[in-house]
Amino acid sequence: MTDELAPILCADDNPYDIELFLVAFEEIQLQHPIAVARDGQEALDYLNYQGRYEGRENTVPAAILLDIKMPKINGIEVLKAIRSKPEWACVPVIMITSSEMQKDVEACYALGANAYVVKPIDFEKFVGMVRSLSQFWSFLNNNSATNN
Repeated sequence: MTDELAPILCADDNPYDIELFLVAFEEIQLQHPIAVARDGQEALDYLNYQGRYEGRENTVPAAILLDIKMPKINGIEVLKAIRSKPEWACVPVIMITSSEMQKDVEACYALGANAYVVKPIDFEKFVGMVRSLSQFWSFLNNNSATNN
């Protein structure tokens, strides 16, 4: 195992939103590597080391940003798969989606999402949210490292 930081997985089919994430991460000088999946199947392939991700380093993501409305497999199904695996149980999953439907919000929280953010996102608010999450992840990672 290396001392490198675990990656953050961003799963979204909208190139503009992916760019927003990347710029926000750069803005707060986030040191984690970023993995991008453009649909739900690609997100699951990444997590399960399948397809083009078969040879990737064996690391669990530090966090997952997940859109609901994606091709092939939607984000709710991806969230179900994430929460069904014990090794992913503690990974923060943030739903970032255009859906304001109460049933989607309730379903995501019932399935174990840690946060639900509705697009379009004000860039400054998004940067603030990412900064807060980054501080939280750092605290959790440092705290868990000292408890081992």
